Amino acid sequence: MSQQQFQVYKNNSVSTASPGELTLMLYNGCLKFIKIAKRGMEEKNYEQKNTNIQKTQRIIQELMVTLDQDSAVAKEMMPLYDYINRQLMDANIKNDQAMLDEVAELVTEFRDTWKEVIKLNRQQQYGKGANF
Repeated sequence: MSQQQFQVYKNNSVSTASPGELTLMLYNGCLKFIKIAKRGMEEKNYEQKNTNIQKTQRIIQELMVTLDQDSAVAKEMMPLYDYINRQLMDANIKNDQAMLDEVAELVTEFRDTWKEVIKLNRQQQYGKGANF
């Protein structure tokens, strides 16, 4: 598959994704950028580290903005997202891989929980065969 074909595929998968799937993509994007930022720290490539931590922060900020402020879940998630955002800032300033590891653990938990929510919703909507 050529780069152009891959880009078309990627664009289509985003434009046809459900809101739940988009959230899952955002969590996966966070984990990808954290991994790249950590590699930047290890290799003392501070531009790579900074760029990818900022990408992660933008995703977290997007997740914060899209929370339904009236839901009980939002009231629990907002302080966690805020904590993650502050940890990312500190990790960037201090070049602290342990802080990035902590953020990655939290985002992984959120992502895995979100996967289960999507799975349960699909099972309720389409029956027990819905799995991904």
